[in-house]
Amino acid sequence: MGDPDCAVATDLRSAGTPLAGVEIRTLGRTEYEPTWRAMQAFTAERGAATRDEIWLTEHSPVYTLGLAGRREHLLRDNGIPAIKVDRGGQITYHGPGQLVAYLLYDLRRTGHGIRAMVRAIEASVIEWLDSLAITAYGKPAAPGVYVPAGRGEAKIAALGLRVRNGCTYHGLAVNVAMDLSPFADIDPCGYPGLAVTQLADLGVAKTVAEAGAELAPILAARLAARR
Repeated sequence: MGDPDCAVATDLRSAGTPLAGVEIRTLGRTEYEPTWRAMQAFTAERGAATRDEIWLTEHSPVYTLGLAGRREHLLRDNGIPAIKVDRGGQITYHGPGQLVAYLLYDLRRTGHGIRAMVRAIEASVIEWLDSLAITAYGKPAAPGVYVPAGRGEAKIAALGLRVRNGCTYHGLAVNVAMDLSPFADIDPCGYPGLAVTQLADLGVAKTVAEAGAELAPILAARLAARR
């Protein structure tokens, strides 16, 4: 068998779809770690003329802990692997039925600071959910996108970025139609008792591919370079 990191990297050099100055790549189901390593390699090798890219994927079950992630937020061992990674944020879960959008952007080109980029990502998800008749909002103190749930709220999208040499990688995870039970074995994003939800539980039937096709153009438009 070949090196899975190389296989992912080779796939990413194949045809993408240019949109609003960014290359959109639809990867299908991928394993987390080879995709993460491919993002690191892309970021290390890119130059001033390298086009920004959005990678759309979904992963096999995995927990990821960000740079500040603490193992005590992994409450129980349920057999799902947990990987320490180099994004911001605490612990989250990725699995089939969740759309992951990796955002490989040169901040110097776009003119966005990191906080402005986070707000633009959240605004993209909120705009998309509004088109599906779902009310959603962001929270400056706790990045992500939330929806009202009973007398409280539930998180539908989590985000975490890494900036290296002025360029971003990692990105956004939106719960579409997945098994949410693995979230019960963690403190999602480091918050004990934080509820999570998904499109399917809000009455919207979408595949991950459909969700990516709808959300990617909104992300591309909101993250486009400032003129």
